[in-house]
Amino acid sequence: MTYQDEIMPDSEFSNKRSIPTWKIIWRLICFKPWIFISNLLAMFLLMGAWQIPGLVIRQFFNQLTSSAPAEFGVWTLVAFMFASELTVISGVFWLTLTNVPFFVHSLTLLRHNLLRHILRRPGASSLPDSPGEAVSRFRNDALEMPLFALWMNDLLGSIAFCTVALVVMSRINAKITIMAVLPFIIVGIVANFAMKKIEMYRRASRKASGIVSGFIGELFGAVQAVKAATAEKEVITHFHNLNEERRVISLKDRLFNEILRSIFMNATNLGTGIILILAGQAMREKTFSVGDFSLFVFYLGFISELTAFVGLLIARYQQIGVSADRMHRLMEGSTPEALVEFIDTHLDGSLPEVTYSKESEFGPLQELRAEGLSYTFPNSENGIRDVSFTIPRGSFTVITGRNGSGKTTLLRVMLGLLSKDEGKIFWNSNEVENPGEFFVPPHSAYTAQVPRLFSDTLRDNILMGMDKNDDDIYAAMFTAVLEEDLSQLDEGLETRVGPKGVKLSGGQMQRTAAARMFVRDPELLVFDDLSSALDVETEKKLWERVFQREGATCLVVSHRKAALRSADQIIVMQDGRVDAIGKLADLLETNDELNRLWHGVVEKEEGAEEE
Repeated sequence: MTYQDEIMPDSEFSNKRSIPTWKIIWRLICFKPWIFISNLLAMFLLMGAWQIPGLVIRQFFNQLTSSAPAEFGVWTLVAFMFASELTVISGVFWLTLTNVPFFVHSLTLLRHNLLRHILRRPGASSLPDSPGEAVSRFRNDALEMPLFALWMNDLLGSIAFCTVALVVMSRINAKITIMAVLPFIIVGIVANFAMKKIEMYRRASRKASGIVSGFIGELFGAVQAVKAATAEKEVITHFHNLNEERRVISLKDRLFNEILRSIFMNATNLGTGIILILAGQAMREKTFSVGDFSLFVFYLGFISELTAFVGLLIARYQQIGVSADRMHRLMEGSTPEALVEFIDTHLDGSLPEVTYSKESEFGPLQELRAEGLSYTFPNSENGIRDVSFTIPRGSFTVITGRNGSGKTTLLRVMLGLLSKDEGKIFWNSNEVENPGEFFVPPHSAYTAQVPRLFSDTLRDNILMGMDKNDDDIYAAMFTAVLEEDLSQLDEGLETRVGPKGVKLSGGQMQRTAAARMFVRDPELLVFDDLSSALDVETEKKLWERVFQREGATCLVVSHRKAALRSADQIIVMQDGRVDAIGKLADLLETNDELNRLWHGVVEKEEGAEEE
């Protein structure tokens, strides 16, 4: 199916807009009202200055043709033009001084709120669209709204100018004025009927651009897979097809807007033609001078620009509605006004000091307890059901089970990375109402099975913005058994690890992520199969060093025997439920599932199934 088949609104935009477009613009104006008002005054000053040249031209031609009595001398007219130019320069300078801060503050507000609500999503739940499309909304959709707010001042200034112009023109000749303005009224009606078409094409264009951006982002992350499958030709062909569909629909969007703009601008030619036809008779009757004609033509240019500008704003208003829908889609679960909720943008003065809590909200961990945790993946029967367990302070708890038994899902639900359907979590005797916000340092830290590293230095990947000295970093790296690896890196902590850490081995990536945890000194350490890429000796060292940390409490997903031997308790998962909880020796005697895991029976069975 091509984008041409998808022009009409689909499920992406089927939900009713949570906040009207006008309210978004109004909130942006209220965010920095004094900057907006100052910008409006600058626009009025500029439009007032632009009135002067038309009146001067009228006076000049009247004097030149002797068709009206002289009111000002030539040098007086020159002085008026000079004063007008100085005022225009001042107005443009004033506009620049207010345009930029209003635009930057508003854009920062929108992007901050958009990012803030994305980060509030459960960490393991995917975005509703690809990362490339999300970036497109941060970049393109957010730009539309503050720009439209500033254009409102341009509109008000143009309306003020044209109001004065119409009053002056009417006092000169009301009949010619009405006939000259008539084409612009017709054009305005045409623009109103075009609104739905504008919205339809803009939605399709934005959607097409987002899909292309998303494909590029995914392609960059899958270069090795493409090369391994020798699928370069097919991938490039698919990219060309996507880009061609984007080009076609974007061309339709641009062409439709340009046609409308052409109609608006050509209304000036129609108005000028009408003036020429009617002015001849009026000149013969000496009720209309050459100066009057020049002033009418001068004013018609501005009226034409106002008409075109109104058409542009009508189109952009519809397009902003599309942008608001797209941005709100990334903010699932947020309040209607969340996109324009006021914040301190910190664009002036010094930045606020970043503080880190050093104490647990509910006191030091004595016991972590889960009761009846359940979660089912959307459109699936898979998940976890009625999981309960208790983790005492200073203990080493291992969650184990075969692939698909719910080990990682259990961790993610407990940490709030997936929103639980049922159940409760207690830190000591206090219920944790929002696990996603609670299970972060200093309460806990988490390393996923495939850790996320950034194309930055080793130091910045460990600190992630924290203010720690080198001694703290080296201590965390020692616990993560990274000291020997560090000595082999040419630039030490300043070594750049490449996109997603590609310059590091799998084990180094896991241990770097572990060092990121240790440097934050959390009360609860949560690992998802941390040692899967480590050799036996390194894994042994890592666990020994972890338990040298005072009061270290660990919750670990693992099937490795070294971890199972060290465990104070083992939680055996099977088909999304807890099959058994206990110590290794006891479970080997009483639990068939752990016996099968311990003796490698599960791996053999799964290998046979794969064959």
